[in-house]
Amino acid sequence: MTEIKIIVPGEPVPQGRPRFARKGNFVQTYDPPKSKQYKKIVAFYANQVAPKQLLTGPVEIEFLIFKSTLKSFSRKKAEAAELRALRPTTKPDADNYAKGAMDALKKIIWEDDGQVVNVIAKKYYSANPRMEITVRPLEVQQEKLF
Repeated sequence: MTEIKIIVPGEPVPQGRPRFARKGNFVQTYDPPKSKQYKKIVAFYANQVAPKQLLTGPVEIEFLIFKSTLKSFSRKKAEAAELRALRPTTKPDADNYAKGAMDALKKIIWEDDGQVVNVIAKKYYSANPRMEITVRPLEVQQEKLF
């Protein structure tokens, strides 16, 4: 099978910290609203290119995260950002963007998150904010240990 490419337009949203709510004697965890909404957006675009059958073997996933170019950038800095020469080094971390998107892809692209054996996440600036997700099925067959 060939790779699956998903492009999610708009400003990428990192996975927020889980929130907790007490319900009587129980504590319930839930996603912050922004994270929950972004997962729905990722799922929508993933469904457009989803395979007929869920991937069942090991997969590699690559995230290219394009954050909005800062308004304070000079023209020269903005050009460097578009050429991928200037990269965001501030929070949130690249893996926080990947976490939420990976959650959204479960049961749309693959069966279970445990199948993801390689994760590549790269942050860039762009005048066209988006997240590009590439899922590559790996041919290596993993033997189940349990």
